Amino acid sequence: MKKQFGKGVGAGLARLLLIEVIALAAICLFSAIRNGAPSGLGVVAHAQAQQPVPSVVQKEKTVAEHAVGPFDVKMEPQGEPDKADGITLARYSGQKQYHGDLDGTAITIMLTAGTDVKGSAGYVAMERVTGSLKGRSGSFALQHSGTMTRGEPQLTITVVPDSGTGQLVGIAGKMNIIIAAGKHSYDFEYTLPAAQ
Repeated sequence: MKKQFGKGVGAGLARLLLIEVIALAAICLFSAIRNGAPSGLGVVAHAQAQQPVPSVVQKEKTVAEHAVGPFDVKMEPQGEPDKADGITLARYSGQKQYHGDLDGTAITIMLTAGTDVKGSAGYVAMERVTGSLKGRSGSFALQHSGTMTRGEPQLTITVVPDSGTGQLVGIAGKMNIIIAAGKHSYDFEYTLPAAQ
């Protein structure tokens, strides 16, 4: 009796499971046909054909360049500095005029932190440059990060990735600023995709 009951339940579960599998297959087939897949065995092939193919990104050939020249800069404070606990925070906006290999203008937003220790401070800035770089026109952004430790400066200026526009799309590189006899100049090592 016990054996027959188990056998009957097992057979019933098997039938129920088979019905559910058939129903699920029918739903999948209906859904595939409704979404434009061919009926029958072609559904599997169609589903496989619809899988996205990984794109192969080909790197463009880049050319290393070097640009130099002077620039003029005017910075103006924005609001009152915030002074507390020996630290002064300030915000500036500025305009630059580049000359030489880079001929154009720039808008700069800068944040500074000064300390009570003479010659120790830091700044960060973002700059949007628009103009012509050795005959190629467009815009790009520069990111500044500078510190001065008791008079010893350290500065990094990097092109923001993928910020190039126009003929400067793909630009990458680093800029160095030189201050001598009160005059500013730049030394810009950069790469650009080769001109077509």
